Amino acid sequence: MTGGEAVYHALRALGVEHVFGIVSVHNIPIYDAIHRLGGITPVAVRHEQGALHAADGYARATGRLGVAIASTGPGTTNAMTGLYEAQFASSRVLLITGQVESLFYGKGKGFLHEAEAQLPMLRTVTRRAESVRRTEDIAETIVSVARDISTGRPAPGAVEIPIDLQYARAEVDVPHVEGWPRVRPQREALGRAADVLKSARRILLWAGGGVLAAGAEAELRQLAESLGAPVVTSANGRGAIPEDHPLALGPLSAHPGLQEVFERAEAVLAVGTRFQAGPTRNWTLPLGGRLIHIDADPAVIGRSYRADVPVVGDARLALAALLRDLEGHRADPDYAARAAELRDAAREQIRREIGPDYAAIMDAIRELAPRDALIVRDATVPAYLWGNRLLPILSPRTSIYPTSAAIGPALPLALGAAIGAGRPAVVIQGDGGFMLNIGELATAAQYAVPVIVCVFNDRGYGVLRTIEGRTFEGRQFGVDLATPDFVRVAGAMGIPAEAVDSAAGFRAALQRALERGGPALLDIDMSRLVPMGGLGTPPPKRQPAEG
Repeated sequence: MTGGEAVYHALRALGVEHVFGIVSVHNIPIYDAIHRLGGITPVAVRHEQGALHAADGYARATGRLGVAIASTGPGTTNAMTGLYEAQFASSRVLLITGQVESLFYGKGKGFLHEAEAQLPMLRTVTRRAESVRRTEDIAETIVSVARDISTGRPAPGAVEIPIDLQYARAEVDVPHVEGWPRVRPQREALGRAADVLKSARRILLWAGGGVLAAGAEAELRQLAESLGAPVVTSANGRGAIPEDHPLALGPLSAHPGLQEVFERAEAVLAVGTRFQAGPTRNWTLPLGGRLIHIDADPAVIGRSYRADVPVVGDARLALAALLRDLEGHRADPDYAARAAELRDAAREQIRREIGPDYAAIMDAIRELAPRDALIVRDATVPAYLWGNRLLPILSPRTSIYPTSAAIGPALPLALGAAIGAGRPAVVIQGDGGFMLNIGELATAAQYAVPVIVCVFNDRGYGVLRTIEGRTFEGRQFGVDLATPDFVRVAGAMGIPAEAVDSAAGFRAALQRALERGGPALLDIDMSRLVPMGGLGTPPPKRQPAEG
C-alpha cells in the first residue's frame, strides 16, 4: 500500500470516523486515501488552529481519539495553539502532519514548507511526537503514538511523515487495536483509602476531568449517594455528576461562601484532578482533614497538595473498588445539608451579581437547550461570571471550556464536539475572542453543524478593560475594537443570524435557532442589558486634572 493508505488503515484500526484539517501538497496522499477508501469523514476547516481545536472538542465530547491533519511548516505552526490547549486540558488529540521529501529533510536548503525544527517544536506541547523514516513504519508509528497518548492521563501527540513516504509503496503491517489498558490501582493503597474514609464522617468528594476521561461518572455518583457525601468539581470535571443533583456543589470551590465545607471536611477524596490554580484560588484553599488523591498520572499527586493517601490508578477502577469496600458506611447528613445550604447561598449571590438580564439569559439557555446539549464557553466575561460557575451542566461530556484560558477556541471546539456527539452546541463567546476563529463560521455552514453562536458583544476585550481600568488609574489601551456587523457577516456565509438587545429577545431568538437546527448566530448587544458586577463593570475612566 502507499504511505497515504497506511495512514488511512491505521486510523481505521483506531476507530477514527472523522478527521479535521486542510489539504496541502504535503498531505494530499493521505486525503486521497481517505476520500477513495471511505469510512472516515474529512471536515475541511478554515485554519489549522481550528482543526486542532475541533479535534479537541470531538475528543472531549465523545471520549474517542480526536484527529487533525495538517501540512508541514506553516500548517503545523498554525496548529500549535490547538495542541497547547489540548495538552492543558489533558485531551486525546493526534496531529498527523507532512514533512518535506526525505532527500531534502535536514539539509536546510529552503525547500517548500521546510521545517527543520518541527519535531522538537511539537514535543513542547505533546506527550510524544515522532518522525517516520520508512513507509513500512507509518501505521505502527501512528498506532504506537495513539496508544501512548490514550493510556493513563490523556494527552496530545503528533506524527510527521515526509511527503515521498506518503506516495511510496511498501508492505505495511497494520496493528490490531482492541482498546487501551487502564492503570490498575494497588490494592494496598485502596485499602488505606477505604480505612481513612471509614474513620471519617464529614467526607467531601472532588471530581476532576479524570473522572470523565475514565468514564467513571456512574461510579462517582454511586459512591456519593452511598456515602451521602457532597461533590465539588473542577472546571474540567463538570458533568461528572449532574449539577441539579442534591449532592452536587458544582465548580464553586473558589467561592468564599463554600470555604467552610473544605475547612470542616475530615476527609477529602480527590479523583482525576491536578488542583489547578483557578479552583484552588492559587492553592490557598484549605483542605481540612486527610486527603486521598486518586490519579492515573503519578506526577500530579502531591504536586499542589500533600496527599495523605496517594492512589495511582484509573478513576473508574479505583471508585468501583471503594464502592465495594465502603458498602454500608454513611457520612454525616448534617455536613451534606450544610454544604447544600452554602451552595444555594453562593448560587443566589452570583445571580444577584450578574443581574436580572444575564440571569434570564442563562435560564433561557438551560430551559430551552436539551439536557444533553453541549455548552461551550470561551474565555470571556459571561463565561467567567456565570457560564463557568452557575449555568447548570446536566450530562457528562457536555461542558467544554478552554482550560488554558485562551480566547478564541469556542467555535471550533463546538464544531468538533457537535459533529462527534451528533447534538447541538450552544456557544458562549465574546466578540473579541470570536474574531480569532470567525472563519470557522464557513465550516459550520458547509457541514450544517448545529452550533448556536451567542456572541456577547461589548465591542472589545471586556475582561482586559476591567483589569486595565483597575490597575492603571483608569487608563485603557488596546481593548476597544472596530467590530463588524456579525449578523451580516453570518448571513453572507449562509448562516441565519439575529441581533438581540434584551433578555426576552434572546429567549425568543434562541428558541427559533433551536427549532431550525443547523448553525445560527445571535449578536447580543451588551450595552442594552443591565450590566453585570465584577469583571463586567470596569471603573469609569480617570478624568484629566484641570489646569
